[in-house]
Amino acid sequence: MDLGHVLHLLIPSWNSVAILALFFAYLAIAGSILPGKVVPGATLTDGSRLYYRCNGLISLLLLVGLLGLGAKMDSVSLTAISDRGFELLSTTFLFSVLVTLVLYAAGCKSSNRGSSLKPHVTGNLLHDWWFGIQLNPQFMGIDLKFFFVRAGMMGWLFINLSVLARSIQDGTLSQSMILFQLFCVLYILDYFFHEEYMTSTWDIIAERLGFMLVFGDLVWIPFTFSIQGWWLLSNKVELGTAAVVANCFTFLIGYMVFRGANKQKHVFKKNPKAPIWGRPARVIGGKLLASGYWGIARHCNYLGDLLLALSFSLPCGISSPVPYFYPIYLLILLIWRERRDEARCAEKYKEIWAEYRKLVPWRILPYVY
Repeated sequence: MDLGHVLHLLIPSWNSVAILALFFAYLAIAGSILPGKVVPGATLTDGSRLYYRCNGLISLLLLVGLLGLGAKMDSVSLTAISDRGFELLSTTFLFSVLVTLVLYAAGCKSSNRGSSLKPHVTGNLLHDWWFGIQLNPQFMGIDLKFFFVRAGMMGWLFINLSVLARSIQDGTLSQSMILFQLFCVLYILDYFFHEEYMTSTWDIIAERLGFMLVFGDLVWIPFTFSIQGWWLLSNKVELGTAAVVANCFTFLIGYMVFRGANKQKHVFKKNPKAPIWGRPARVIGGKLLASGYWGIARHCNYLGDLLLALSFSLPCGISSPVPYFYPIYLLILLIWRERRDEARCAEKYKEIWAEYRKLVPWRILPYVY
């Protein structure tokens, strides 16, 4: 595929705009009217807190059902996304640029002094556009930060499913494709089943909404995390029994560590007296959890994340580095983020953090790093 052809494929079309607009419209309507657990967010610096309706799972399943019904009636093409992958990528990128410029302009005009909407303007246009100037901007009552995270995770699934439909239509469905799809489906369904845990993450609590988050949610997650599926469309991989078992083992261990660590931290934030692994939680300075996974490594959830990312790529074999873009990128990102977290926590917790570091010396992988 030559460069000119790729550039041509990247030109947005009205079809790609329509797909994106319908997707966002559905999420806005479904997120507002479908039942779901209402979860309080973290208490902000002014004492206020947002409330999140966690109905992502039912919204996702309903949309899958509607699309399946539409396909059965020949009114929806299951390969619409995989047929327009490049142009949907460019359309979503342009949307991310435009919406963050609007957020910047609206934030600069805001006179709201509350923690969620108070503008934080440095005077550096590029910095403020990239990192955002408002914590929780809203549109028609919809919290945009939570909305974009949900859209990105669902977008990742629908790209994968469209690639799967293309593979079936082309007669190239393989064991590797099935493994990749299965692991991603389980991971994404689990994410939405535990969607309330997202409300206690750093991105939701403390990061302002700018291009960095919007691009990450809408473009980076769905379009780069699905690279393995695109690669398998045109590359045949034969996996032996041992490779399949090792791949499944990697996924299960990664899931156990990732989900277990995040659940422990979420439960601890809600109820510091809740037992961890059947025992009273060990807490440093009344603030830092040092039990369970968090007594093994200070950022043990990152280890689970990395193992899961690796399990998504292992079905592609080892003949090319292309399918390993996601785990390699994630390794670099999480080491950088871990260093940033360490500096932030050292400044925030001071001697408490120093005590925690002595008790739990390992950062991500015990006895290695």
